[in-house]
Amino acid sequence: MRSRARAAGRAAPGAERVVVGAVRPDRRTKELVKRLAPGDIAVIDHEDLDRVAAESLVRAEPAAVVNCSKSISGRYPNVGPLLLAAAGIPLLDDVGHDVLDRCTNGTTGTLRDDELVVDGVVVAHGTRHTLETLEAAYGHAEQNVGAALEAFVSNTVEYISREAHLFMPGQLTFPDVDVDMAGRHALIVVRGADYREDLMLLRQTGYLGEKRPVLICVDGGADAIIELGLKPDVIIGDFDSVSERGLQSGAVLIVHAFADGRAPGAPRLEALGLAYERFEAPGTSEDIAMLLADHHGAELLVLVGSHSSMVDFLDKGRSGMSSTVLVRMMLGPKLVDAKGVSRLYQTSVRPIHLAALVGSACLTLAIFAIVSEPVRLLFRSIWYRFT
Repeated sequence: MRSRARAAGRAAPGAERVVVGAVRPDRRTKELVKRLAPGDIAVIDHEDLDRVAAESLVRAEPAAVVNCSKSISGRYPNVGPLLLAAAGIPLLDDVGHDVLDRCTNGTTGTLRDDELVVDGVVVAHGTRHTLETLEAAYGHAEQNVGAALEAFVSNTVEYISREAHLFMPGQLTFPDVDVDMAGRHALIVVRGADYREDLMLLRQTGYLGEKRPVLICVDGGADAIIELGLKPDVIIGDFDSVSERGLQSGAVLIVHAFADGRAPGAPRLEALGLAYERFEAPGTSEDIAMLLADHHGAELLVLVGSHSSMVDFLDKGRSGMSSTVLVRMMLGPKLVDAKGVSRLYQTSVRPIHLAALVGSACLTLAIFAIVSEPVRLLFRSIWYRFT
């Protein structure tokens, strides 16, 4: 990966800190990675670069990343910038927000030490990080995590006291879904940390094939399901990170609408001529996917790529994740993480395994009887005695 990106980015001879490539600016990292090619210079505006965004950048193989904001602000220890450094991708940090307006998409840029030069003009100046400087910043952020956690808890308590009634029975109008969920497992796929790896584990352990859960995908999670050769049953969200292939997979499409009437995903679906349902609800699309499965009678909700750890919640942002804490409290024992399911399934003995074991033993005895002369003589004596 590193060699291809560097070859495409054309590091200047004898100057490892100089990188040349096409400049690709975008304020939204998840939009940028869709058009980012190996060897490009990605210009983003992403404070506290989270793990999922960093992994998507690494997969795109840019020659360098220029961040308008601080990749590690020090508020909490986020691992994203370390992933870039580990992949050998140079990071120029905290260059200022005006850079996005000064960079034309596709223009050749040169990253030289702590500067980005476009058309002979220095358009950005910031901190050129190394793995060592990022590790130091990460260590400093670890000391501040207590304050970040306290702020998150305070925000969550305030949210619950203000918005909890909106999630109570009878307050939400659930859309009709032509998918039978009653008594079944629902696999809810979010484009979060390790979601691809978790799906592969569930397939390898036999869970997907044996349980055949209802596949409910939040936006880009649908593409991961399709990559496995499966078809999503339901896709829910604002449809900003799911491919057109996913949208046309035949799944039920549900647009997450907000209380003020906004439905960000609707225009895209209408432009494609695709039918959809609206689900007006507070919280995140991950939240309402869980509520939808529970409402339609799913027995167990298995979460892939969901936010469960402290850093996951802080990565997503305090204001956006309080509703998720509330929904998890409401659904309680119905929720289980995919990692736990794959471990339990891998170590359990299922009926199909017992049948295979018995069948194998019978076949072994039959072969032994056919080739063994003493056994054949025993069978003949028994036959003659009773005939």
